[in-house]
Amino acid sequence: MAAGPLRDISFMDMTTDDVSEVAAIERSSFTTPWSEISFYNEVKKTGSITRVARQGGQILGYICADRIVDEGHILTLAVRPEFRRLGIASALVEDAIGDLKEAGCRAIFLEVRTSNEAAREIYEKFSFRLFGLRKDYYKSPVEDAVLMVLKFD
Repeated sequence: MAAGPLRDISFMDMTTDDVSEVAAIERSSFTTPWSEISFYNEVKKTGSITRVARQGGQILGYICADRIVDEGHILTLAVRPEFRRLGIASALVEDAIGDLKEAGCRAIFLEVRTSNEAAREIYEKFSFRLFGLRKDYYKSPVEDAVLMVLKFD
């Protein structure tokens, strides 16, 4: 990513110093956001993948994923509203997929709001496929979750 608004973006591990800025992006992105404590716990947890996309001193987006034995799980992903649709989320997903695959995961799972078409498009681009539905999984507003999986053969 070298031109326009994506010039000089770095992808790096999230640190505890990043948590308050990441939590602010989370709050601007979701009606039931993770708390700062949740992000702090993910940063400290063994097997967790927590990455930020940074331009200069500003965090533009982040991803949190987890690995349990041979399964990966994308937990949360968001990009600052003014930097959406520029490829940042896709780059973060691609990075997490690579790390989870390298760690020996045979599949990666996630859930996403049924109405979140932008997120579903990103995941489908990486060959995630629908495999189920969780009825009334989300609150504020109540909505079903689409379950998606990416299997490595």
